[in-house]
Order: sequence, then structure tokens, then C-alpha cells
Amino acid sequence: MPAPRDPDRDGVPCMLLRGGTSKGAYFLADDLPAEDDAVDDLVLRIMGSPDPRQIDGIGGAHPLTSKVAIVRPSTAEGVDIDYLFLQVGIDEPRVSRTQTCGNLLAGIGPFALERGLLSAGGTSARVRIRLVNTGDIATATFAVEEGRPRYDGDTAIDGVPGAGSPIELEVSAGAGKALLPTGRARDEVAGRAVTLIDNGMPVVLVRAEDVGATGAEAPPALEADAAVARAVEELRLAAGPLMGLGDVSDQTVPKVILLAPPTDGGDVATRAFIPHRVHTSLGVLMAASVAAALRIPGTVAAGVARDGSADPESEEPIVIEHPTGSLISRVRVRRDADAWHAASLSVRTARKLFDGTVFPRAAASASPAPSGRTLP
Repeated sequence: MPAPRDPDRDGVPCMLLRGGTSKGAYFLADDLPAEDDAVDDLVLRIMGSPDPRQIDGIGGAHPLTSKVAIVRPSTAEGVDIDYLFLQVGIDEPRVSRTQTCGNLLAGIGPFALERGLLSAGGTSARVRIRLVNTGDIATATFAVEEGRPRYDGDTAIDGVPGAGSPIELEVSAGAGKALLPTGRARDEVAGRAVTLIDNGMPVVLVRAEDVGATGAEAPPALEADAAVARAVEELRLAAGPLMGLGDVSDQTVPKVILLAPPTDGGDVATRAFIPHRVHTSLGVLMAASVAAALRIPGTVAAGVARDGSADPESEEPIVIEHPTGSLISRVRVRRDADAWHAASLSVRTARKLFDGTVFPRAAASASPAPSGRTLP
């Protein structure tokens, strides 16, 4: 009987995919340790954290490229695949499970098909996915050719060069999950009017002008503005308990999204803190939360959006401007006797970048290699 695979000695099977406007390392759960602490240690060493450049790993030195997806067949009724998302710290040895990622979600169906967790005939596949971090359910529909995912196509998304095959993602809330965690369309938090909403991603929506910004700044300029950063973090920390997230000082949620009137033909303009860096575009589920808020009367988003777009009866696509273009999100909202509810639909692309074996950096407890002469 062969010896069990040792990740440090033998490496770990890994596929690197670009999903939406993010990039991540995708793993089968069976190829990783069973214990969370062991998984965290391993992915930190694989990604090259902690190190601002992640030079000794496969991370890309930015939150959008320091992500991990862990996939397994689902045991939930009516669901095909379970997807667990890990946000891997860059300059700190931290792994967060408090959020999911709608961009990496785009690659889950293709990855599961590539790894043989499911099969598909014909020209398309439809995969039901449980987002383990949040309990939400997604349906991914994508093109298939000879039983394998198609990555090439003519669908372009802002923030990604070129074009690819469209992946349609429909996301609905898990059972018992509140779209508006406080039950209100608008709250006052840290002295500012906000909307707290979770349509796949918990976010705090605030007018850009209320934190001293315009909403038109480039991400580096916002990150360098200490006053804006302080105001955003003050909001985030105060909103966490109100959203049922507790103390969020060490968490990556909620995200704070600055809203401003659109300037390029969209419905609303955004700048998203994730939570301390500023997104170069906008995450799929962040966009879904913005879109749902725009459709609900009385929210901050409805008050900022283009005239006529804040209509709860509308089924027109919502165009959300971001730093590198715009993202189209379709959302359906409805209100029953107790609360608002929403389901969202968006189109992303994904591409397989690499498939092989990744070797983690040596564990901290490993004996150092014998020192040798340093080359000039």
C-alpha cells in the first residue's frame, strides 16, 4: 500500500484559475488536510504569506489574487458541489472564512467538471453550488465542448483583458437569511446615513461625500487618503455588530462601498473597500448587494442612483460603474409581510491558467538548510 501523500514532500494538486476579476488557487478538499488549522497553515505557505510580495509562493501580492477555493461533492439535497472560500492574508499570517467570493464562484463549475466531480453532455452544464461560507445557493450555467468547459468566447467583462465564454451565475439567499440585517432600509451608523445589506456579501453602503470622497477617485488615491480610510473603518467596525457579525476588527467583512451619481451612463458609481484595499473593479456579490439596495425604496443607493432606476418592479439590468468600467447585475426584489428578499443574476467569465502540483514553502518548524556561500 503506498504511503499517504505528504504535501511538503510531494506537493498538492492545484489549479490556478482566473474567475471574474479575481484569481485564485483551486483545490479538491480531499487533497488537503481535514483540520482547519492545518489547512490554514498549508495555504499560507503555498501562497507565500506573510510577505508583502508573496515572493516565495503563488499569491499575487493583492487581496484579489490571494484567494483559495476548496471544492468537494455536496451532501445537501439538490446541490452538486460545495465551495468553501478562503481569503488569504498577504503581509499577515491570516486566513479568513467569514466571506465568500462571487468572482472565484465563476470558476467552481468548470473546476468541478475538470476534476471529474460531475459530468456534462451536450453543449452546456448547469451546476448547483452551495457557498459554504454563507449558506447561499448558486446556479452556474456555462458552455461545454466534448465534456469539458469552454473558456474561449466573445464575452468581455470590464477589468479583464480580452474575452471569454460566458458563465451565468444566479445566487439566492440561504434559508432564514435576512437581506436587510437590521430590518431597515436605512440606518445611522457613526453619524452617517447607511444601508446595511447582504445579498450574497455583507456590505455597508454610504454616500462617498459623507466620508470625504467624491466616488470618482482611483483606488490608489483612496487608499492613500488617511481621513477617508479612518472614516470607512469607523463605519465598518460600528456596522459589524448591527449586521450580526460581531467584532469585525479581524474580519474581511463587511465591505464598505462608497456610492456616487453615475458619470458614464450607468445607474450608480461605486468604490469598494475590501476592507482596507480598494477593489480595482467590483466583486459579483458586492454588485448584487448594491443592485438589490438600488431597487428598494428608502435606501442610500436608491437616493444616489440615476433618476428612474430605483424601481422595485423593474427587471431591467442594473449597470454599476467601478474604477475600471462597469458591471451589469440583474436582480429581482420582492417584499412579503415581514421583509425584503432578492435573487441576483450576473455573467462572468473564467479561464484555466495552470494545472499541476504546487509545493508549499517549508514549515516554520523545519530545520534550516545548511548555509552556503552567497553568490554576488
